[in-house]
Amino acid sequence: MWLYLAAVLAGLYLLWRWHRERQMVPRLSEKYVLITGCDSGFGNLLARQLDARGLRVLAACLTETGAVQLRAATSPRLQTVLLDVTSSQSIAAATAWVRERVGDRGLWGLVNNAGIAVPTAPNEWLTKDDFVKVLNVNLVGLIEVTLSLLPLVKQARGRVVNVASVMGRISFFGGGYCISKHGVEAFSDTLRREMRPFGVQVSVIEPGGFRTGMIDPVTVVKGFKQLWERLPAETQASYGHHYLETYAKSTILLHRMSSSCLSRVTGVMAHALLARFPRSRYAAGWDARLAILPLSYCPAWLTDATIGLFLPVPAGAMPTRP
Repeated sequence: MWLYLAAVLAGLYLLWRWHRERQMVPRLSEKYVLITGCDSGFGNLLARQLDARGLRVLAACLTETGAVQLRAATSPRLQTVLLDVTSSQSIAAATAWVRERVGDRGLWGLVNNAGIAVPTAPNEWLTKDDFVKVLNVNLVGLIEVTLSLLPLVKQARGRVVNVASVMGRISFFGGGYCISKHGVEAFSDTLRREMRPFGVQVSVIEPGGFRTGMIDPVTVVKGFKQLWERLPAETQASYGHHYLETYAKSTILLHRMSSSCLSRVTGVMAHALLARFPRSRYAAGWDARLAILPLSYCPAWLTDATIGLFLPVPAGAMPTRP
């Protein structure tokens, strides 16, 4: 009897949750949404999808070429602005541009999507500048854009959607990327609690592996070789040339295994923006849901052993203890 009761209650809960998450906010045609990183990938697709749904999309692109191509593929409602998230001057100019367009309505949605992934490599191969290059875009730039536009979002009692990664839960490789995504998670957590009294919802998107164009395997392998060449001879000897070759091959393999269905990510982005009851976190991709997120809750020894299966062994590795 208790088993049947539990099954009925679970079914009712799932039905209630399904109904609750299907409720959308009204008057989409009146809402302004700014998306960063719209030259390609998630940002570009989301801009086109929201434009097709009638929203007033403000698409921030890094290049004029990306802006022109996006305007050609969308309706006259969509407007573009050039934005370099590493430049305070560019952010200030874009903020003034947005304020001029939204007026008293405020900014309903801010999607912090702009990001880079390289250089990635074993941490010992990198310099401080290599880390800073990624952190300035993925974390510091995201924070400055958010703080600059937050008054407009509060005015609309709107949404902030930050694109992190499952690599913000568990780090698979060295460099600034995973560090920056851990930082995005932390910033989003505090911002969510601080903004709740003002009626502003903050959500984090945690995609798995997707082919967004952010990582070009040829460029990554070339970058590995450049990093290798600048290493001291002692460090090269400790890893061995086989480590470099295997590391590069693993990167290419992971890219090939990544999903090309970007709509799995833009779909949850849209839900975070348009649902009456958005979630605090959205995982996107089978690898994120079924592998990486569960692994992040495992003991450190199990996580390390699992990830270690996919890493090459350095030439100077210590022998395993008997």
